[in-house]
Amino acid sequence: MQISIASGSGSGDDFQSVVVVFVSCQQGSIVTSTTPGSVPQVVIVGGGFGGLETARSFRKSNVQVTVVDRHNYHLFQPLLYQVATGGLSPANIATPLRSIFRRQANCEVLMAEVLDFDLDQKRLILADGTLSYDHLVVAAGATHSYFGHEDWAAFAPGLKTLQDATSIRRKVFLAFEAAERERDPMIREEMMTFVVVGGGPTGVELAGALSEIARHTIRNDFRHIHPEDARIIIVEAAEHVLAHYPAELSRRAADRIRNLGIEIYTQTRVTNITDEQVCLSSEDGEKVIRTQTVLWAAGVHGSPLGKKLAEACGRETDRAGRVEVTSGMNVEGQDDIFVIGDLANCTDGAGEKMPGLAPVAIQQAQYVAKRILANISGSVHQEPFTYHDRGTMATIGRAQAVVKVGKRESVGFIAWLMWLVVHLLQIVQFQSRLLILVQWTWNYLTFSRSARIITSDEKVILIRDNEASDELSTVNPDSENDARGGTNDEVAEE
Repeated sequence: MQISIASGSGSGDDFQSVVVVFVSCQQGSIVTSTTPGSVPQVVIVGGGFGGLETARSFRKSNVQVTVVDRHNYHLFQPLLYQVATGGLSPANIATPLRSIFRRQANCEVLMAEVLDFDLDQKRLILADGTLSYDHLVVAAGATHSYFGHEDWAAFAPGLKTLQDATSIRRKVFLAFEAAERERDPMIREEMMTFVVVGGGPTGVELAGALSEIARHTIRNDFRHIHPEDARIIIVEAAEHVLAHYPAELSRRAADRIRNLGIEIYTQTRVTNITDEQVCLSSEDGEKVIRTQTVLWAAGVHGSPLGKKLAEACGRETDRAGRVEVTSGMNVEGQDDIFVIGDLANCTDGAGEKMPGLAPVAIQQAQYVAKRILANISGSVHQEPFTYHDRGTMATIGRAQAVVKVGKRESVGFIAWLMWLVVHLLQIVQFQSRLLILVQWTWNYLTFSRSARIITSDEKVILIRDNEASDELSTVNPDSENDARGGTNDEVAEE
């Protein structure tokens, strides 16, 4: 995941009260009632960067805001890869929404799942009721895209949610546990081969973290394998990794990545993924990589809610599942419905598509809040949305990052320090900032990753060949059982 440098926060203008909205639960449904003298209900779907900033932008205005999310927390996605690789715990990057808005009296949070939209009645269809709105902001984000090969998801998990992160963490560390018990050197090599599909910021960050784990964090933790021998591969269809950066900056970043022992295959497409191999295609021909761990960081697709909203508005989504919006961020023909963030298909003044970055969503949120207030007050807000790019950055490994701010470019330690500072400032709660700073400092000084916990209710069978398992047991049976707290066929996980 990539984050860009952003600053500032929007706030709306005060205006005369019109309607007040109360949200109550009656027989499992969420209904609204209005009384004269207050303001319209602004409903925000999604508690990500866009939804959060939209709600905050109304904090000094006389509006009633309702944030609806199927989770009860705001997730700082740029650091998800650190949860997936054991550097941070989930609680470090997830903040309860109610905690964030506890002092914003005009904002309430509803934990609910939106299923559809009823535009005629101006209400949301929830899994357990309905919710009326006067102005609607949809910031539901995006999910993984496997480019028509949805069956690959079973073998190559993506990284968008906390559940994804803990699943990847489990998959990565189980690979080393399985290799420790495997006697066949060829199978062991497969187990210690990690393929990351996608050379964007998320893919590069994952690969860099895997390299640090193998070469430093767990280097001395095993008795039968050498984790530093792990093979880590990035597969990218474009000409360079980090392809959205200038070509020279991308090449410099690639050199640093290779110095970490990571292999890079560019201009290479994935043609198939199974539980034991990845098939690749490039100008040099076909290639098969034997591996049991594939991580997906190659594409995104708009939330399914985008298609639902488009259908309700009589529109269509683009190939990436995004809803087309006007220069004012509203759906064509719907002045009271806005779409922002990864779900919005919008362009800048030059006709270029807006990137899926947190600062884009934040600036869109501030703009939409001003438009809604202008609509309510009866004034006209004709200025189109314009994105102000303040820079981009991504980490590529331990004490290594790439930064571009205006015409200034940097790769290395200074860029990494800038990356640390910007990400810490973006964290919502001060407590989380402090905890992450302490954890990062400790990790840097000791090469430790304290969250290397394998958790699941699933029974784990690490070795498929019972004969190989028995052979290893005769080598050092006591140490094997002590290390896992169980038998050769079973691992107690929690």
